[in-house]
Amino acid sequence: MDFLYEKISYLRGLADGLDVKDDTKEGKLFNALLEVVEEIADGMSDIVEEQEEMNEFLDLVDEDLTTVEEELFGDIEIEEEDDFDYDYDVDDYDFDFDDEEYYDEDDSECLCGCEDDDEE
Repeated sequence: MDFLYEKISYLRGLADGLDVKDDTKEGKLFNALLEVVEEIADGMSDIVEEQEEMNEFLDLVDEDLTTVEEELFGDIEIEEEDDFDYDYDVDDYDFDFDDEEYYDEDDSECLCGCEDDDEE
């Protein structure tokens, strides 16, 4: 975050070197923009600090959780995920949805036998 403050200081120095006056329209605009940029940099700095604190907290919670898991479950070996094959290829399966198998030529009667079940 220091690089942002360095760049803001550079811009302020540049404005002083260019003799930008606070009482001109351009000077007022330039100073207002620098103030906004500083506020943004301050806000980002606060966010970074809070994030670092959160990361430290999560590390502590993770350590505590590891301790609790070891107390409750002892040393349990977890199976490798490589033992399970979740990958499949649709081309490996033969799906044949040919309507000719299930319907006669005029599509009036189903040939799969489902009507036989309804009659019972």
